[in-house]
Amino acid sequence: MRVAGSPAPPAGPTSMGDSTTDPRLLRLFNYYRDAELRGAGLLMKILQRIDDPDAQVKLTKQLEEELHHAWLWTKRITDLGGMPEPVDDGYQRRLGKELGIPRGFEQLFALTIVVEERALKRYEAHAAWPAVDAETRAVLHEVTKDEKWHTAWIEKKLHALAGPAGAERVERLLAHYRAVDARVFAELEAKEREVFGFSVADGPARAVAAS
Repeated sequence: MRVAGSPAPPAGPTSMGDSTTDPRLLRLFNYYRDAELRGAGLLMKILQRIDDPDAQVKLTKQLEEELHHAWLWTKRITDLGGMPEPVDDGYQRRLGKELGIPRGFEQLFALTIVVEERALKRYEAHAAWPAVDAETRAVLHEVTKDEKWHTAWIEKKLHALAGPAGAERVERLLAHYRAVDARVFAELEAKEREVFGFSVADGPARAVAAS
């Protein structure tokens, strides 16, 4: 694992058209795919527990988009010559182990908000790499566009359903979930540096090319 102050990692994963695709890149995309699929599963749980008609409409649309995101990453993987692989230590699984099983709609909504916020930050960081190939950048832009409205509507709905009396409770819940998210994601980034030799979090200055 690279520590602060040590040299930047060697050139990272590359996709070279009809040539060889670095398996680390395929593994990274499998992590993205896994996160989208697990996000869809979380939405299914909310759909089964809430009767609010407006929420039902928006959740169904969001579910459709999450599954489309999973398909976009699946297609990107197969277009690069790879295949979907199981991910047993991805972001949402790690987050779930820390937070436990969500109870009630407020916890489910709060968890969804935090997951969507993380997805947006992650995809924006990846898209900032200076040499992302055009096809991957197109996927990143597509999923980023959707994540923005996912976060906005569901946080607004959570506050509306909780009402004025529940406002403080909701803010405490979100603060707790965001704190756990920050810790879990820092651990995941450390593992990325160890396993992949890089992390998207290192930013454009140390970006690995995906071209």
